[in-house]
Amino acid sequence: MSHPGELIIEPRSGRPADACVFILHGLGADGHDFEPLVPALTLKEGLDVRFILPHAPRLPVTINGGMVMPAWYDIHEMSLDRRVDTRQLVASAERIQALVQEQIDHGIDSRRIILAGFSQGGAVAYQAALSFPAPLGGLLALSTYFATAETIELNEANRGLPIEIHHGSFDPVVPEALGKAAQQRLQTLDYPVHYRSYPMAHAVCPQQVGDIAAWLNARLG
Repeated sequence: MSHPGELIIEPRSGRPADACVFILHGLGADGHDFEPLVPALTLKEGLDVRFILPHAPRLPVTINGGMVMPAWYDIHEMSLDRRVDTRQLVASAERIQALVQEQIDHGIDSRRIILAGFSQGGAVAYQAALSFPAPLGGLLALSTYFATAETIELNEANRGLPIEIHHGSFDPVVPEALGKAAQQRLQTLDYPVHYRSYPMAHAVCPQQVGDIAAWLNARLG
C-alpha cells in the first residue's frame, strides 16, 4: 500500500503551531478536498493550528467495479451494515496514528491534537482516535459511520474523548441512520458525544462550517 503523503497548512499567524487538526477526506478524493475549509474556519486570535490533510493510498474498490482510486479501505458492498476491508481500515488508522505521534514527538501536546474525518475518512478517524494510546483533544466525525465498532480495541487514554458527530438528514451515500447508530454505540460506551444534523446531502454546508469553527475554538481555545 503506497502512502502518498499529506498536505500541511501551517498557522496563518506565521507563529509555530501549538495545536494540530488532522482532516481525513472521503472515498475518491484527496487531501486537497478539504483545503478550502481551512481558511473558512474563523479561529480565535492567538490559536496557532497546523492542519494536516493526508492523502489516502490508491486501491481497487469493489463497489466501484474494482476501479483503482484514492481509498482508505475497500468497501465490499453498500448494505446498511457496510461490509468493508477492516484490515485495510486498521492499516490506514495506524498510518494516521504514526502521523499523530510525529506531531507529539515534535512538541505538540497530544491533548491539542484533533482528528476529523469525512465519510470513509471518518471511519478511519474513529478507529485511530479511540485506540490511540495518548489522550487526544477531540474527534470530529462528518457524514460517517463507526465501521470497526465491533472489533476496535478501545484505549483507556481516550475514554473521555469529546466526540462531535455531524450528518446530513438527506444523505444518500451514508444514511443518517449510520451516524445515529455510531452516536448510540458511543453513548452506550459512556463517551461524551454531541450530535448535529443538517438539512443536506453527503456534503459540508456553510452553517456547519461555523459550528466546526466554534467546536475547534472550544476544544483548543
